[in-house]
Amino acid sequence: MHAVRRPWRNWLATGTVATAIALLPGTAAADWPPTDSQGGQTTVTRQGQALESKVSFSGSTNGSGGNKGKGFVAANNWTPPACWYEPRSPAEFQAAVEAFYNDTVNYPGQHSYAKTAVGQYRDIYKNGKYKNYNLDKAGQGAFWVAAYDPARRNDPAASACSDLPEWVPNGTPPPFRQAITPQILAEAAYSRISIPDSEVSLAPAANTKVNLPTWAWLDKGVFKPVSVTATLDAGGTTLSATVTATPQSMRLKPGTQDATLHPGSGECTINDGSIGAPFAAGSESQNPPCGVTYLRSSGSGTYPLQATVTWAVSWTSTNNAAPTQLPPGTFEGEPQNVTVQEIQAVTR
Repeated sequence: MHAVRRPWRNWLATGTVATAIALLPGTAAADWPPTDSQGGQTTVTRQGQALESKVSFSGSTNGSGGNKGKGFVAANNWTPPACWYEPRSPAEFQAAVEAFYNDTVNYPGQHSYAKTAVGQYRDIYKNGKYKNYNLDKAGQGAFWVAAYDPARRNDPAASACSDLPEWVPNGTPPPFRQAITPQILAEAAYSRISIPDSEVSLAPAANTKVNLPTWAWLDKGVFKPVSVTATLDAGGTTLSATVTATPQSMRLKPGTQDATLHPGSGECTINDGSIGAPFAAGSESQNPPCGVTYLRSSGSGTYPLQATVTWAVSWTSTNNAAPTQLPPGTFEGEPQNVTVQEIQAVTR
């Protein structure tokens, strides 16, 4: 197969130019992609020079999408959208399409089928269904185009937005199921939330004894809600949404089956902004509100105690002041090595 030979950045966020041309009037889907003289198919990739999403993120963001480490995992296998549709002014859209066309036809050694494909695509907006990119209608509407989350450009879910760009007059709902809304912005911001590590305070710290309760807690001064705001300002449309993640509970994994969790469910709930309670002198024999009692020595090694924190997630926007829930998420902290020793009995 003869692929387009150009290291473009993605611009038709999803779908392919090949798919787009197959939908053109007068071009039967069965006729695409064309074959070359050797009988092989010519593929035009879904890459171009512009029209990446104009959504920006601010706040407690990890910067690139997809949380670092093991990540912030949404419940029930829910994932934020990988693509959506955004507006572009006629001038912005013209610049992007022309750059895409020029890069394709002027690239040395480019295959003629690729040039034909992008030429047909360009003609839709320059000389076909639309005339001169609707430049004479500036301010009266916008072209709505597929855009993708840059962090998920290679995600198969990005293929969900494969429709050709369309002109939408002001005041008319875009004809796309995934046209961007404050909720889609909130869902996109979800994947940018930077969650603090879930390293718990322990008493005794690192070294404990068999059958001696180990207290565990997360201090509210360190462990607090985090927020990310997603904003779109493009094509005459301005939208924003703020997502806030709030810690709700913590589940301890003691690293061995020879242990008793406190409480028995293993789920330590938040109380006045903190989880669990710091150890206080004189409480050695009491069961902690959050913690673990090891029943067997770790021998010459350690047990990897791990804390997983569940966060409730909600969002608000300028036209949705009441918090609206998104799926909760969990963040799994790094294991903390705990040495458990036998209590040495002294005989006289």
